[in-house]
Parts: sequence; structure tokens; C-alpha cells
Amino acid sequence: MLDPIDQGQHQIELILHQRQRRTSQKICMVIAMVSYLAAVTCGVTAFYLGGEASRPVLASLMASVVFFIGSGIVLHVIAAINMPDLKVRR
Repeated sequence: MLDPIDQGQHQIELILHQRQRRTSQKICMVIAMVSYLAAVTCGVTAFYLGGEASRPVLASLMASVVFFIGSGIVLHVIAAINMPDLKVRR
């Protein structure tokens, strides 16, 4: 059984280990933010064009909003979770 000081240090090490992110997760977070920004841009463009653009153009802009939001959510979740080490060791 660990004494309280060792147990506290062990908990701190676990917290620090959980907050470490891999480079791929950091890249995913950046791409997720870019996806959110693209969704906002497409939404603002669709709103701004409103009646001036044809229906197919507005439909494609709104479809882009859905796509970019979905992509952003998936990449944000990948960047935020604590992924196990999947390297094959010999």
C-alpha cells in the first residue's frame, strides 16, 4: 500500500500522462478548427448570397456546412481522446 505522498505523486503522474497529446492529435485539432471556420464561411456566404444565387449553389453551400461541421466534430473527438499506444514492438 502506498503512503499518501506516493499516492499523490502517482495521481499527478497519471494526470500529466493523460494530457500529453501526440503530434497527429494536434494536427487533427488544427484541421478541426479549420473545418469549423470553413463551415461558418460557407454558412455566411449562403446567407449573404440569399436570393441572388441559384438554388443549386445555395444547396451546395449548405451541404458544405453540414460536411465541414461533421468533419470538425469527428476530428475534434479524435484530438481530444486519450489514445492508446498502438505501435508494434519486437
